[in-house]
Amino acid sequence: MTFSLSARCPDTGMFGIAITSSSPAVAARCAWARAGVGVVATQNVTDPTLGNRGLDLMEKGASAAQALDVLVSSAPFIEYRQLAVIDAAGGTAVFCGAKALGIYNTAQGLNAVAAGNLLAHDGVPAALVKAFEASRGHLAARLLETMDAGLAAGGEAGPIHSAGLLVVDKHSWPVVDLRVDWADEDPLGQLRKVWDIYAPQLGAYVSRALDPREAPSYGVPGDL
Repeated sequence: MTFSLSARCPDTGMFGIAITSSSPAVAARCAWARAGVGVVATQNVTDPTLGNRGLDLMEKGASAAQALDVLVSSAPFIEYRQLAVIDAAGGTAVFCGAKALGIYNTAQGLNAVAAGNLLAHDGVPAALVKAFEASRGHLAARLLETMDAGLAAGGEAGPIHSAGLLVVDKHSWPVVDLRVDWADEDPLGQLRKVWDIYAPQLGAYVSRALDPREAPSYGVPGDL
């Protein structure tokens, strides 16, 4: 029902994940990232608790592979889960349970890991990683470009209806947390439109959080 790309930007230290699915509100359940720590994608028949558990393990010093080993050995019903993990050093680890749905696969690359299930074919995750490694620019834009490449490579076996984009930087909150929780058509296109509106304002929102005195004007009626 889902394919995703999780990544680290070695130049900025940002972590992020882009994800899309035939199910509603996929990012609310499946996308987990923490500044300075890494990313966990928990997919297929999702157990959202595995996201923060994996991040907690990595924050305490575990690598992606070590965190994944703990999750796989301790989580109930792990045979239904699909996990993709990336750590602070860019290390990656993946798991697909025996009861993952349809055609499923994963791919690992330089600072990137992809996973998918109910895919059109098993080459989609590799296409995601290849596209990410060839991309340039802001991590959020690269993730969106990568998802477009995954869709062009075949994507899911059926239509997608939701998409999400999550990026963390140096702060305790995400600098990008954008979602299209349901669209009859083209949720990735709608997500890109939201990003195009949000991107020029991203820095201003961070400035307002850190020191409103130094922030640009709010750009709303009555703001002088």
